[in-house]
Amino acid sequence: MTGTRRTVAVLFLLPALVLLGALVVYPIGYSVIRSFYDQSGDSFAGVDNYKALFTDEGIRTALKNNIIWVVFAPTIATALGLIFAVLTERVRWGTAFKLVVFMPMAISMLAAGIIFRLVYDQDPDKGVANAVWVGVHDTFAEASAFPKAHPGRESPLEPAQGGGFVTKAPVHTGQAVTLPLVGVAPDQMPDSAKKAAAPKADPGKITGTTWQDFTRGKGVGKLNAVDSAELGYAGMKIEAVRDGKVVATAKAASDGTFTLPASADGAVLRLPASNFKEAYNGLDWLGPALVTPSIIGSYIWMWAGFAMVLIAAGLAGIPRDLLEAARVDGANEWQVFRKVTVPLLAPVLAVVVVTLMINVLKIFDLVFIIAPGSSQDDANVLALELYRKGFSEDQPGIASAIAVFLLLLVIPVMWFNIRRLRREVRR
Repeated sequence: MTGTRRTVAVLFLLPALVLLGALVVYPIGYSVIRSFYDQSGDSFAGVDNYKALFTDEGIRTALKNNIIWVVFAPTIATALGLIFAVLTERVRWGTAFKLVVFMPMAISMLAAGIIFRLVYDQDPDKGVANAVWVGVHDTFAEASAFPKAHPGRESPLEPAQGGGFVTKAPVHTGQAVTLPLVGVAPDQMPDSAKKAAAPKADPGKITGTTWQDFTRGKGVGKLNAVDSAELGYAGMKIEAVRDGKVVATAKAASDGTFTLPASADGAVLRLPASNFKEAYNGLDWLGPALVTPSIIGSYIWMWAGFAMVLIAAGLAGIPRDLLEAARVDGANEWQVFRKVTVPLLAPVLAVVVVTLMINVLKIFDLVFIIAPGSSQDDANVLALELYRKGFSEDQPGIASAIAVFLLLLVIPVMWFNIRRLRREVRR
């Protein structure tokens, strides 16, 4: 190459070199220098800022969460991408499915964070995750319609051991029993509830009524007596208990009436605690225990499509005669997948995993947006802690040390990726 050509080459490269120096090299160099100075930037602090990386509780939590992110998020996203890519090869609508799975990649981290903040809302009427979870839970364990019901003034009921309420005195056959309760809002009463009916005595049985002993309006209605505007506790469970054993049970009709057999004679009536169990509101997805797995779930929703597309491209390049040869030799589909497909896809899988590892080391947006203030300390990651130290707590020295530490974490992964790519080029 002549000197003139070298000059031309340098001139063409100069704009890129200037930008690279201004936007990459200078900030890195400045961050390294700044990490050795104190908060004011005037006094040399030595390695004190780096010591804080391993002594500050917030940074240690962030480091622990980053390890969780690096281990689980790329692994699960790549595994799902592999499953989707393999399965969609065998169906006609595979292209449409791939499009749907890849679409979240078109959404910004900010928008995805807002979406999943709503998805994980604690209220089942707002949050999709809890709406599904509560629906499944209530299919197997239906919640009570009377969680706040309790005896009123001068009630024949008193609290029972273990929850619920019992009558203050035993009941006998031929007796009409009233079990008045209050505390359920009118709009929370079951749809099946009808106007309460006063119990009618039956000589060979124990009859009774359990109802909402409350009528709107001052001075309206009679205490511990069934009034015309009051509703029965439809579905309320009643147990007859004698000597600590349940001898008979009944369930209140839509008007609150119930009937117990003669075997309940001399027993006390108990309204078990299951009648008053609080409605199940699902999991606290954004609470301290689940906030990090929940945010990782939203990340996987976004990036599984990216993994799927890359793996599908690699899958398309696998020689079909190798797969057919394995089948002819007697291998089943699982063996073909495990011993032929996956090993041939190893280079592509390595690219996907390494790319996602670099990405999650820098994760910030989703954690900052999805985690509420009460759980942000538990969901903390290094990039978020860098932001908090640098802007909220005004500790630029420690923030710079975190930035340098993040760079050091990323370099080995990048080195591995570059080395692998060079090996691929040589082949």
